[in-house]
Amino acid sequence: MERIPNAFYTKELREEAVKLVTEGGLNIPEAGRRLSIVPSTLRYWVKASREGKLKDVGNKQKPLTEIEKDLARVKRELAQVKMERDFLKKAAAYFAREPQSGTR
Repeated sequence: MERIPNAFYTKELREEAVKLVTEGGLNIPEAGRRLSIVPSTLRYWVKASREGKLKDVGNKQKPLTEIEKDLARVKRELAQVKMERDFLKKAAAYFAREPQSGTR
């Protein structure tokens, strides 16, 4: 996993990452891999979300510039596209299999 050292995560990215785990059915390590977030950080966000404190996470950090906001948006879109690509790869592999003998 490529991770940016001293990364700054936007509120929106934290919320989307938590949604992947809580509503998307992904486990924490898998969601972390897809979003390039360390599992321990994601685990902390999920715990804070369950306690209702996710909005307080990261309040001590400086405000984001427009470029940083765009980067966060692109990261979210990339994670979504990767999930869709993986699904399509699996579907294509399933339908490309040769039919087994004894079937029509």
